[in-house]
Amino acid sequence: MSAIGLRRLGFIVAAFALQTAILRAALPGRDEAPAQPSLAGQLLVAAPGMGDPRFERAVILIVEHGPGGAMGIVVNKPIGDEPLAGVLEALGQDDSDVAGSVRLFSGGPMQPQIGFVVHSPDYRRPETVAVTDQLSITSSVAILRDIADKRGPAKVLVAFGYAGWNPGQLEHEIDERAWATAEADPALVFDEDRDNVWDIAWKRRTQHSWLDVPKGRIDASGWRQTPSRR
Repeated sequence: MSAIGLRRLGFIVAAFALQTAILRAALPGRDEAPAQPSLAGQLLVAAPGMGDPRFERAVILIVEHGPGGAMGIVVNKPIGDEPLAGVLEALGQDDSDVAGSVRLFSGGPMQPQIGFVVHSPDYRRPETVAVTDQLSITSSVAILRDIADKRGPAKVLVAFGYAGWNPGQLEHEIDERAWATAEADPALVFDEDRDNVWDIAWKRRTQHSWLDVPKGRIDASGWRQTPSRR
């Protein structure tokens, strides 16, 4: 098996089996009134001075941001391509006749055994969360089944893990000039060559233009991580 291999695929069973509960648990409470404008639905772009190599040139789709913290999916760190048949087999689905492959991404350092599918809004399940009117996210075995059966969304990005921040942490890191933001253009999320995503997103940044003046290298060790449950 190519790219990530059977060991990595073994995480998929646990990842997607958790489905809606995990996605909802990863998100800060939606019923909490935001204290300031939310960055949800925007791209978070690592500044050139980012000192932590794990997040160098990272571009993150912010799924939720509020008083309870923030959660996002890195969209420009591909792991490799895997045959859909192999992915479904790892999930216990007997679909050896399924053609095609799916690219898998590292969505962030937190809980890398959890799978998420960022996708176009033409597909929806009860567990789907609308990030913007052009981008949605679903964590479910069913969406992979539908992708294999040609009944899935037109555009997909399959990621494992996510980036998370405690209350006030992302705001502090932005104040420390670790990040800028840009509009979450679906073409940038799904279509652009991954090697070009950071360059384009940085050129399009719409906030924190003071990042043009470097303050020094940033250590992003403030990103919180939790031990993988394997």
